[in-house]
Amino acid sequence: MDVQNAQQAVDEWIKNHGVRYFNELTNMAQLTEEVGEVARIIARRYGEQSEKESDKNKDLGEELADVLFVVLCLANQTGIDLQEAFDKKLDLKAKRDHDRHQNNEKLK
Repeated sequence: MDVQNAQQAVDEWIKNHGVRYFNELTNMAQLTEEVGEVARIIARRYGEQSEKESDKNKDLGEELADVLFVVLCLANQTGIDLQEAFDKKLDLKAKRDHDRHQNNEKLK
């Protein structure tokens, strides 16, 4: 599924299962909460913090999908074509960062 179809799928889900979109500020707070859950898993599973027994079954993919869902909601609410924005960003990064990363001694 491409990003444009994902945006449409989220919009259809909201229409069929939700009442309406939460307002943008609520969704921003929700996004922050979901990113925090991702950060907790990564810090404990891949970082130096020990992982609590209760966190060992947490699904990183599920938490990343939560982040994506809220990002898609925000894009829909604010009229952003996220596929177009992503394509532009990827093109910009390819042009701007190719040599910079290739010449970065820290990455070798």
